Amino acid sequence: MNVRVRFPPSPTGYCHVGTARMAILNYLFARKQGGKIIFRSEDTDKERSKREFEADIMESITWLGLSWDEFYRQSERTAVYRAALERLIGEGKAYVSEEESKKEPGVMVKPVRLKNAGKKITFTDLIRGGITFDTTELKDFVIARSIDDPLYHLAVVVDDADMDITHVIRGEDHISNTPRQILIQEALGLPRPAYAHYPLHLSAERSKLSKRTGDVAVRSYREKGYLPEALLNYLSVLGWTPPSGNEILSLEEMITEFELRDIHKSGAVFDIEKLNWFNHSYLARLSIGEYEQRLVEFAGAKGSKLPDIERISHDLQQRGRTLEEALQLYEDEYKGLQSAPRYDVALLLRGAKVDAGTVKKHLQFTSTALGAVPDDMEFSAERVKKEIFDYATEHGRGSVLWPLRVALTGREKSPDPFTVAGYLGKEETLRRINNAIGMV
Repeated sequence: MNVRVRFPPSPTGYCHVGTARMAILNYLFARKQGGKIIFRSEDTDKERSKREFEADIMESITWLGLSWDEFYRQSERTAVYRAALERLIGEGKAYVSEEESKKEPGVMVKPVRLKNAGKKITFTDLIRGGITFDTTELKDFVIARSIDDPLYHLAVVVDDADMDITHVIRGEDHISNTPRQILIQEALGLPRPAYAHYPLHLSAERSKLSKRTGDVAVRSYREKGYLPEALLNYLSVLGWTPPSGNEILSLEEMITEFELRDIHKSGAVFDIEKLNWFNHSYLARLSIGEYEQRLVEFAGAKGSKLPDIERISHDLQQRGRTLEEALQLYEDEYKGLQSAPRYDVALLLRGAKVDAGTVKKHLQFTSTALGAVPDDMEFSAERVKKEIFDYATEHGRGSVLWPLRVALTGREKSPDPFTVAGYLGKEETLRRINNAIGMV
């Protein structure tokens, strides 16, 4: 079988994570089977559909690392749908509902209804197994607002047949749509694709996602500094357990391991903390050069600059779970360090929990030890730690490192003093330590 699946977003809003997850599952299945992917913009909602939303969906899916093989717009296929409607009406399988006709500006609108025999429909879902519907309750349902304005169900059925779609992989909220679509398929004598309805992902309260609980636009995660490969990985394993049991997987590894039968039958919870863990894991895997490049680009897009980033990039990479968090750490903890700190001498003593004479002795040792670092040697956090850590361990880390932190930053809370010293450089570090000695 030549597998063909579709990405069928409705461009009535920005690409949200539910759309992205649909695209991911279809992509993994098709690529695993060596099949084709059809991007179909289902823009029949004339009032709400916008090209800017369509562009955002395409850009978001591409940003995640996915692609497609063919592209169509339903708004450009009206003649195809009209031909299907005329055929159904001509064969007595559908009819124009005259009693529901209404006049709209310049035109009389007459809906078209499919004649429903009211039989039972059974199909095999590749995730859920056999499903049966009694279509009697559907009665004769509307398939077009007018002969030139098809509704979703008719357009989807005609498109799936024309585009040779073999597998329809979509969320469980579409299960109730399936019997209507099968009835239209049978009326038109079209083949039935295989169906697979996966459970929707849920909020932490196990309710359907909303913008408040995580069902937000992919662009929002991009703007918050999430990496595309991290979001892709998280959405892929949300409700799917790879046979290997691994959580961190490349796109190629996901394709190799993916099987529809492994998708869970119950809804998975979208956990922002888990997504943060994925993102931090991917950030940690970047080389320091790659990390600095991504962070600088992200900051630039936000209108920020990161001078001397190479001095603190390791600290930001270790602590910031997203690029936004890393940028905020810089703004909160490093940006202000470029100016000489102001503080009361009591702050130097309070956290050290030793007398002023001992604090002064520790600061003098630190000044001497760091002053002895050769000027041609990199004055890094690692070098600073190597010079004073053993001394601090011997004499009490709190009593040695607290006054050093305050001397360098003027704050009770800050990055560790080794990292701060590496960021400030040798000359400024010694100047601030010696100023503290004078204060004591």
